[in-house]
Amino acid sequence: MARKTIQAAGGIVVRGGARPRIAVVQRSKDERWVLPRGKLERGENPARGARREVVEETGHRVKVHEFLGAIIYRARGRPKVVQFWRMQAYERPSRDIMKDIAAVEWLPLAAAVRRLSYPLEKLFLRHVGRRMLKRRRRKTARYKTARHKTARHKTARHKTTRRRKTASRRRAR
Repeated sequence: MARKTIQAAGGIVVRGGARPRIAVVQRSKDERWVLPRGKLERGENPARGARREVVEETGHRVKVHEFLGAIIYRARGRPKVVQFWRMQAYERPSRDIMKDIAAVEWLPLAAAVRRLSYPLEKLFLRHVGRRMLKRRRRKTARYKTARHKTARHKTARHKTTRRRKTASRRRAR
C-alpha cells in the first residue's frame, strides 16, 4: 500500500528595499534553520496555506506574489511536497511567532543560503533567490522610470496650462 503524500507550503519572504533580506526560521524541536513553511490543512488552498504558515512562523503579515517552485523529499518514509511562493513582508511584525519557532532572522540572500540546515533548501533558495531578486530589481527600476516619466508629464502639462492661462489673461486686457 502506497503511503499518502504530505502536502506543505511556504514562502521565500523578502523584506526591505535596496538591500532585501530573506526570512529564515529556527525550529524549536531540532534547532534547524529552514524556510518558513508547514503542512496544509485538509482542503486548504496551497497559496493560502503558505501565507498562514509564514505569518505564524515569522510574525509578519505578507503579500503573496508568484509561485516559485517546489521541493520534494521523504519525511518519515513518506513523500513530502513543499510548494513555495515569493512573498513581501510588511516592515513591522503583526503578531508573535508560534512556540514551535525559536528564532526568525532576516538575512541577505547569500547569508540566508548559508544559514539553512538542509542542502535541498539551500540549493532551492540559491537558484530561485537569484532569479527572484533580479526580477524584483527590474520591476523596481521600471516602476521608478515610469514614476519619473509621469512626474515629468505632469510638470509639462502644468506648464502648458499655466501658459494658456497667462495668454488668455493677456488677450482679456
